[in-house]
Amino acid sequence: MTITTTSAGDARTASPAEGAAILTRGLTKRFRGGQLAVDGLDLTVPRGAIFGFLGPNGSGKTTTIRMLLGLITPTAGTSTLLGAGSPAEALPRVGALVEGPAFYPYLSGAANLRRFDAADPGARAGTAEGRVAEALDRVGLAAAARKRYRAYSLGMRQRLAIAATLLGPRELLVLDEPTNGLDPQGTREVRTLIKEIAAGGTTVFVSSHLLAEVEQMCTHAGVMRAGRLVAQGTLGELRAEAVPRVRVETPDVTETVAVLTRLGLGEPSGGAGEVFADLGGVAPERVVAALVGDGVAVRGFQVLRPSLEEVFVGLTGEGFDVEA
Repeated sequence: MTITTTSAGDARTASPAEGAAILTRGLTKRFRGGQLAVDGLDLTVPRGAIFGFLGPNGSGKTTTIRMLLGLITPTAGTSTLLGAGSPAEALPRVGALVEGPAFYPYLSGAANLRRFDAADPGARAGTAEGRVAEALDRVGLAAAARKRYRAYSLGMRQRLAIAATLLGPRELLVLDEPTNGLDPQGTREVRTLIKEIAAGGTTVFVSSHLLAEVEQMCTHAGVMRAGRLVAQGTLGELRAEAVPRVRVETPDVTETVAVLTRLGLGEPSGGAGEVFADLGGVAPERVVAALVGDGVAVRGFQVLRPSLEEVFVGLTGEGFDVEA
């Protein structure tokens, strides 16, 4: 399912959602004092996806996650996880990391996980050691199970936090800013781990303001702006919404601008031996043929596809952090 916009907050739905891991309709949260944090959210997260939930800080991402997990009550609208009739029915199959759990620094990684496991009313005490060992192995911390938490690197600490969400079988993993504050090595560790978890069949929903992280690990994304969802779909679909541009390298700048204007290309501009214009729906072959037919000396011709950063900045009107 893809949502595109013609203006801020004016979304149109391309197709109905079926078999979604997360589905919201009209989900809204207005806090006391009148602040509208999330406004009419229609979100669809396909099963098996790594879904990047993008937006500048303060755009409503964490509030949305808290509503999905039942931590706060929506003002209006509905949300469904894994097709369940209620959050209570779905949550045993959902692992979540929201703003990071607190660990005891003087306990080992394994001991900390045992405490988390003991807090789960549905967990059988007799099989706790097996669950803890399996979770540590899944995040690559089996060899550091007995090491105290305070000796863990930043990346190891975040992997342990993810391990805490994997103490039982999970169909959906919800991670709020999982690489926030990590150094480049820790970021790579967590990114690799998320891909491995998804490869095992778990849907992963990742909230982030780090564009580079979403681009490297996600299959789908949704973009928030001021509490509203302005676009969603696969990364390819989101890129396709942006208008490509052409770059013509030529000594005949004035003549090139005239030809591109005649063809209906948007906003031609030139200087210093090159001309740029929005391609729109005009075939690149037609542009080249027209230039050559009018005797324009074409030294180079290139179709420029917008980067994901340019797409998201265009959707939100704000910049993103593009590096971890």
